[in-house]
Amino acid sequence: MHTFTVWAPGASAVALVLSDSSQEMRKGDGGWWSLEVASAGHGTSYAFSVDGSEPMPDPRSPWQPDGVHGSSRVFDSSQFEWSDAEWAGRDVRGAVFYELHLGTFTPEGTLEAAAGHLDYLVALGVEVVSLMPVAAFPGRHGWGYDGVDLYAVHEPYGGPAELQRFVDRCHAVGLAVCLDVVYNHLGPSGNYLDSFGPYFTSKHTTPWGPAVNLDDEGSHEVRRWICDNALRWFRDFHIDALRLDAVHALVDDSPQHLLAQLSTETSALASELGRPLGLVAESDLNDPRMVEPAGEGGLGMTAQWSDDFHHALHSLLTGEKAGYYVDFGDPAVFAKTLTQVFLHDGSYSTFREKDWGRPVDRERHSGWQFLAYTSNHDQVGNRALGDRPALTPGQLAIGAALVLTSPYTPMLFMGEEWGASTPWRYFTDHTEPDLAEAVRAGRRREFAAYGWDAEEIPDPQDPATWQSSVLDWTEVDQAPHAELLRWYRDLLALRSRSDDLRSGELSSVDVSYADAWLVVRRGAHRVVVNLDDAEVTVPLADAPAYQVMAFGDAAIVTDGVRLAGHTVAIYAN
Repeated sequence: MHTFTVWAPGASAVALVLSDSSQEMRKGDGGWWSLEVASAGHGTSYAFSVDGSEPMPDPRSPWQPDGVHGSSRVFDSSQFEWSDAEWAGRDVRGAVFYELHLGTFTPEGTLEAAAGHLDYLVALGVEVVSLMPVAAFPGRHGWGYDGVDLYAVHEPYGGPAELQRFVDRCHAVGLAVCLDVVYNHLGPSGNYLDSFGPYFTSKHTTPWGPAVNLDDEGSHEVRRWICDNALRWFRDFHIDALRLDAVHALVDDSPQHLLAQLSTETSALASELGRPLGLVAESDLNDPRMVEPAGEGGLGMTAQWSDDFHHALHSLLTGEKAGYYVDFGDPAVFAKTLTQVFLHDGSYSTFREKDWGRPVDRERHSGWQFLAYTSNHDQVGNRALGDRPALTPGQLAIGAALVLTSPYTPMLFMGEEWGASTPWRYFTDHTEPDLAEAVRAGRRREFAAYGWDAEEIPDPQDPATWQSSVLDWTEVDQAPHAELLRWYRDLLALRSRSDDLRSGELSSVDVSYADAWLVVRRGAHRVVVNLDDAEVTVPLADAPAYQVMAFGDAAIVTDGVRLAGHTVAIYAN
């Protein structure tokens, strides 16, 4: 027996469409319709017809085995036998994240195939597997940020039962799981929500069109649709943390912001379950209020991504200064983002053409509340060619050292640990010709403004664009990849056993620099970096006692440390 429910407040009639029948549903309070079916249960296919419409998927569909245009299917999450009763959970602050996209992490592109690499991730030193979105999206291949069935798990990845098995296997080897969720917009293909109720509002606009309705008429149930979705991942799939995409696009003038509501409800569920649950925001606002407690006027996020740190490090290593990198690139700028999180903390942003951000209180806020990275899916995939940073192995090693010895929560992007040669491009698999052409033309138009020819931009719809983005796992044992992989493993092992390097105290970080070099002091450790390709001697006021590790040639000399070009060394007193 199963009771079907759906919210359709403006409908005159709603019918439940099963494989062999169509039955009228009963309208109840608050615009909710329901019908109990004795013969239905796990695996039953169904859809809804609103006021005589063609059958449509459930807005809360837990399973879409036939894609975003197909029927929904009942999924009984309680059927899975979990083996993680001893899993105490993990506070993700300060833990090592590893962002991966299931469709390109392995050639198979499935949860099951990804699970085959969990021992590799443990040996690397990873503590949190951060999955890019798994909510059902159009076609087979895509990034997942155009999902439309937010409660379902993309069937080509393995579907909902496979996600449960994946999380269970992660917990068995000591890995937490963070899941990327997208609440700020939905994709156009397979998006039937407007047929059910006011899920969107013209009161606000976003880069994707009308905003998700968080503060207009009917918003109470839309907010419940979002919050219930988040809590379901925690409760029914044992997810440990959620990464919330582009929360600055969640436009909400309500007395209580959606994020604060979600934070409060997540905290209550964590107490009920007896394990920590995390909320990690992607935010462009440079506002520490994001990670301040909801009870103190903040938005209550556990942590947030820190793009200013990424921009400062990327520009320092590559020399890029175009677009949003315009204010970055100097050692002094990097030093500020390493010690104060944001470059723009009330200062003028040239790219935005306005003052931007608020300062972080180094005594009140922990570095662990901010994620640091040399790369992520945005900073690679949103480049014209989806190219990873064009750096020497030494420069890649420098970037790794500065992230993994920082006071922040570190995050790696899949493959960076061996300097993967494969790009990570923007790819889609839309079946509607007009939509496919619009995506293709839009991508080319976007980069034409930066001087690119249309023919140079990979076609998102070409299967070769997706295929070129699949990691080549044969590289891990080949030079120079194997040497870089050893460096990452050694760095992560050093971080795990060093209280100095794991500390999130921002006030404990000290940076000295010149045009060609940096020295970062973290307690007894000194991270000494040669940014130039020529040899340099870095002066040190307090001579180090011994070298802990180095990538490149480095030696203690009378007046400091001598480093070959693009070399990084870690010393201790």
